Formats: sequence, structure tokens, C-alpha cells
Amino acid sequence: MSLPDRVRRTIRKHALLRAGDRVLVALSGGPDSVALLHLLLDLQRDGDLVVAAVAHFHHQLRGVDADEDEGFSSDLAARLGLPFEVGRQDVRQAAREAGRSIEDMARELRYRFLHSAAERVRADVIAIGHTVDDQAETFLLRLVRGGGLRGLSGIRPRAGRVIRPLIEITRAELRAYSRERGLASRDDPSNRDLAIARNRVRHELIPYLEREFNPGITHVLAREASIARADDNRLHQEAIDLASTIVLSTSDGNTQIDVAALRSLDSALSSRIALQALTRSSGGRFVGFDQVEQILRLAEGQDGASVDLPGQRATRRAGVIILGAPAARIRRDNVGLANSFRFPLSIPGEVTLDNLGWAVSADRLDSLDRPAGCRPARGTEVTIAADPVALPLAIRSRRHGDRFRPLGMGHRKKLQDFLVDRKIPRETRDSLPLVVDGEDRIVWVVGESVAEDFRVTEPSRGVILLKARRLGGPG
Repeated sequence: MSLPDRVRRTIRKHALLRAGDRVLVALSGGPDSVALLHLLLDLQRDGDLVVAAVAHFHHQLRGVDADEDEGFSSDLAARLGLPFEVGRQDVRQAAREAGRSIEDMARELRYRFLHSAAERVRADVIAIGHTVDDQAETFLLRLVRGGGLRGLSGIRPRAGRVIRPLIEITRAELRAYSRERGLASRDDPSNRDLAIARNRVRHELIPYLEREFNPGITHVLAREASIARADDNRLHQEAIDLASTIVLSTSDGNTQIDVAALRSLDSALSSRIALQALTRSSGGRFVGFDQVEQILRLAEGQDGASVDLPGQRATRRAGVIILGAPAARIRRDNVGLANSFRFPLSIPGEVTLDNLGWAVSADRLDSLDRPAGCRPARGTEVTIAADPVALPLAIRSRRHGDRFRPLGMGHRKKLQDFLVDRKIPRETRDSLPLVVDGEDRIVWVVGESVAEDFRVTEPSRGVILLKARRLGGPG
């Protein structure tokens, strides 16, 4: 089977694309991303997809080398006749200001740029060049860091809008493809820096395991990640359902965990619920098994105990564990958020906002009659496409800077401007619920509009029914 055919098989196996989808290709200039671009162009010639544009993010970390990577990527896009999107940000400065590692900050800013670029070029998905080797490396890194079963699930073939068509292809196969095609690429010297943990795994640990234990260790580790992912998906969904009554957001922006309810669960579920709560409050920082264990020990302890965790402080008080910002990091700009809220929404499930006069529910319609997927995308009972949703769903209040693509629009719009256009009274805007997905993308402005990104176009691929009703009156 040819390499393009194997990529096509991966796409179909994991439902990464629909025929004709517009793809934004993330291009670093390195050999994997260059091969990814050309493989997708091969599939475009067969009518599988449309390469909408190429996107490159400049981290401002490697001086002239990084400038040359950008220039190479720009030139390649021009030669191929493709639109070129470029983003630049001082990652080191941003990491310093946020108190985070450069690696974590780089990842967040890069993906933020890619999502905004995808909006500009009207791309349905964003293709990343992760390979089976990246999967094996991630498995080992998570293993030594203690990420639990979810961490060992590794890199997911699809996460929301992000897809990884090369996740079952090795780097060696990509290099052979590039040699046959005469494809030039850039070499990033930082990939050989053994001060970076991933590079030590790549250049020292995996070669040692291949030499001393199993020459096919890369595929073994990738298979283990796949098995872990299947098991974790099932447990994760059950934990999401349970978390809706155990983990709650408070009016001051903190998160509370019901200690008695958490302790009543099997450890396989209690650890996942603790991980979900910690991840939500971590500000994007890595949360590992050690931190989950600290929360579970806190649940077994006495009121008054507290512990500092990534991006937050956990305190046990009056039968709950409160996750909030560390005292030294409480910012003045948090003042004025007393009316904010966020609650998880399970599927099926309902969130009742008594003080705001709303109840919002979600249910799957996959097994029901197809006409159910054709309900309107405005009003208090709407349907959304299940495929693009990154779980879990949540109900939250609006935030400064919120944007989304209203139904029927080709570009994103400020939520504030949308609410003004819809003549929503100023005094009720903060209490209007929003349904958001696991990437915090607005899915539904309740009672007003579903986001265009989640409009139902193919009911057979799965549909979610969202309902809202006003409490104390008709639905």
C-alpha cells in the first residue's frame, strides 16, 4: 500500500475528514510537516480534500534559524500556490509573565494561532504532522511523569478541529517518501538538544529499548497508547456524567469538589474526576498523577488542610475541596467576576441555574429518526453536529473577548456585538447562558444562535439535542 493510501486509511479509520473538507496545514518547515503537506496535496488531487492554506508560527526563540524557517515555509507555500498564514509571538516573555514553562506556553500560543488562522481561511480542520514516533515518545514521557491512564492515551488522532493524519506513519517512512520526491526541508538544531526531555527519549531511551528489548518498540508503545485511549474514553465519559453533581463552579470563579461524593466512588472514577477538576483550574499547566493523589489525600484528611498545585491552591473546608488561584497570584482584574459561572453539562444531562431562571439539557440523537437532526438552529430547542464537538460540554457566562461565528456567517464576531445586534438588554447579558465545548468554543448562545461551526449538515454522523427552558414559566 502506498503512503498516500495509508494516510487515507488513517483518515477514514478515525473519521478525521469528510470528502471536500478544507484543511489548514501546520508547517514548521521540518521534514514531517513538509511531507504532511505534500501527502495531503496527493489526496487533494484525488478529490479527498482541499488544502485551504499553510500556517507557520514563529516562536521568536531561535533567532536567525527561526527567521529562516519562516522564510522557507513562506517560499514553499508560494511555489505551491497556497495562501500563507504566519503568526509571531515572544514565547519566552509570555511564559515568564504567565509563570509557565516555555514548552507549555509555546504549545498554547501555537494552537491559539492555528485556530484563528483556520477561521480566517474558512478551514474545517487543522492538520498537524505528528507521527507514530511522536506517539511512542509521548507515551514514555507521560509514563515517567505519571499522567495516569489518560496520559498514557497519548496523542489523539483527532481533538476537536485538530487532526493528525500521520499518526500511524513512522518518521523513517516519511523520510523515504521525501527522498523519493526530492522534497527539501529545514533541520531544527533544537531537536538534538539533550537538555530537552523529549529529545532524550527520542535519541537515547527509545534506541536503547530497540537495541536491548524490542526492535519494534515504537509500534508496541503506540499500540499500548491506543488500548489505553479506548479504556480511558469509556471511563472518562462516565466520570463526566458523575462530575456534573460532584464538581461545581462557584460565583467567585473557583471550583468545588464534594468530598463525601468523591470518596464514595471507585478509585478509577474518583481519580478521573479529580483530574478533570484540577485540569479545569490549572490555567493550562500540566497536571499529573502526583497532583491527583494529593487531591485524593486531601479528601481523606481534615478540614483546614491545603496544598499548592499547578496554577492553583486546593483547600479543604466544610466538606468540600476548593480549587482557586494561589494567594500570590490573585489578580486585581478578577474583581467584577462575582456573577460569573461555569458548570459541566453531561450527555445526557441537565444543568439548572436557579438564580438565573434557566435550565439547559443535552442528549444524543444518534439512534433516533434522521428528521430529528433537521430541527432549527435557533430558539430554545436546537441540534448541533456531534462530530466537531470536543467533550465535555459546559454551561458558562460570557467573558471579555468572547467571539464566535453566528449561524450563517462566514467570519467570527464579538459576542458583545452579536448581543447588541440581537437587542439583548444590557442588564441580562451576563446571565445569558452559553454552551461551550471542551476547547471553550461557543457552541450555542442559548435561545439565540448555534455557532456555524457546529451546524448539522450530516445527521448520520451524530447529532446532539440541546434544550433550554425558563424556570417558572413555559419552556
